[in-house]
Amino acid sequence: MRAVPLVGAATLLAALAAVPAQAAVATAAPDIAVANVKAHLNQLQSIATANGGNRAHGRPGFLASVTYVKNLLDAAGFTTQQQSFTYGGATGYNLIADWPGGDTADTLMIGSHLDSVTAGPGINDNGSGSAANLEVALTVARSGFHPARHLRFGWWGAEEQGLRGSTAYVNSLSSGQKAAITGYLNFDMVASPNPGYFLYDGDDSDHTGSGPGPAGSAEIEQTLASYFTSIGVPTRGTDFDGRSDYGPFIANGIPAGGIFTGAEGRKTAAQVELWGGTSGAFDPCYHRSCDTASNINDTALDRNSDAIASTVWALAERGGDPPGGTQVWSDTFETTTGWTTDPTGTDTATAGRWERGDPAATSSGVSTQLGTTRSGTFDLVTGATAGSSAGANDVDGGTTTVRSPVITLPSGTLTLSFAWYLAHLDNASTADYLRIGVVTGTGTTTVFSQSGAASDRAAAWQTSTVNLSAYAGQAIRLQIEAADAGTASLVEAAVDDISITQG
Repeated sequence: MRAVPLVGAATLLAALAAVPAQAAVATAAPDIAVANVKAHLNQLQSIATANGGNRAHGRPGFLASVTYVKNLLDAAGFTTQQQSFTYGGATGYNLIADWPGGDTADTLMIGSHLDSVTAGPGINDNGSGSAANLEVALTVARSGFHPARHLRFGWWGAEEQGLRGSTAYVNSLSSGQKAAITGYLNFDMVASPNPGYFLYDGDDSDHTGSGPGPAGSAEIEQTLASYFTSIGVPTRGTDFDGRSDYGPFIANGIPAGGIFTGAEGRKTAAQVELWGGTSGAFDPCYHRSCDTASNINDTALDRNSDAIASTVWALAERGGDPPGGTQVWSDTFETTTGWTTDPTGTDTATAGRWERGDPAATSSGVSTQLGTTRSGTFDLVTGATAGSSAGANDVDGGTTTVRSPVITLPSGTLTLSFAWYLAHLDNASTADYLRIGVVTGTGTTTVFSQSGAASDRAAAWQTSTVNLSAYAGQAIRLQIEAADAGTASLVEAAVDDISITQG
């Protein structure tokens, strides 16, 4: 991150049922193994050690860093481009990596600067963001993720000299190419040793410093915030103060957002109470020789790597804008519309069965059931009443299923959209799940699946979309299933605002 005065920051795979090849499947992001991210950081440290102690612009350590990242991406199936530029009499490089597929007119770009200052190896600033983005990109390849939007990753040079690499990249684009980038995610310093959890203030809700980001920036901030809410980690805003590589993107009207764990600013007493740590600097080794592989907070690195993946998956699958076109069917659950519980008589859950209800809030360290719906008063929820404890009316003993009335689909391009959450405590497992399927005369096909995990996951509304064009012209039913298939798990789920649009 560039050394300029800081403004605002210190104050402020789930297992899926087999599906037809032509049917799109919405999936939750895979967990990003922090050990893999740290392995990349160790490689960047080794590169710096072998090249005069840094990875700075114009120095051999930077080019070696680019080569390391490029080789991994090439082997994973990305199309890479090493773009050169000149600054300060030295040649700099950007690395651009495109994942095949997706709508190139609706490109989601994920970026981080790869250079350090000359004083040190730059492992937090910004090996941390670069390594996290690299592992997310490699996870895209390993998982075979092919979302609606085109995915492009960038590793920038000469950020520490004033955003030179990212500026050179944006300036090299035509107006049409700039318009095709419909979102930019920036990750610069995501593992500070005394971390805060700051999100770029896309909607200017903090009313600090510069105004909001371009239209769409608020959605990026909200998507990131939703993930942190789901793991029970509070966040605060940080201003678009021009300090990192989002600068040239927002200057050209491209919506942007990202995570920042703090640099040389000092953590306030209120922030210590919020996040723990000490009242010292977020990163005491900022721009110093001690910014080494030991200058990393593993918990922050783990949380933020997963947050990057969750946001990439969520934004890339549903496209840059909410589904448009003509609505052909919808249900907000404000009235009874003919959904059937236990439609096949095979449900095994003894409690927490699906119902249309006005949900009561429950919590056990984290929110397990929200007392608010996505809209209106009612939603589909697993056991609407609170009971005597958080575990009184959660899903128990197996599966619970609810099925929609018949929906007759027209021809054309069809998109299913819905709001949902799956909440659980750390006694859950990957055997627990929320699934949505399409029922036809030949059986049921899962088109969305979110598995549980042995960790606390707070209830937080998210939205997903699925391409249903494979079912055009057919009469279908939607089926929603939740399961407590592990031992003594506390599992809650809800779904709201389901719609199918054409076009």
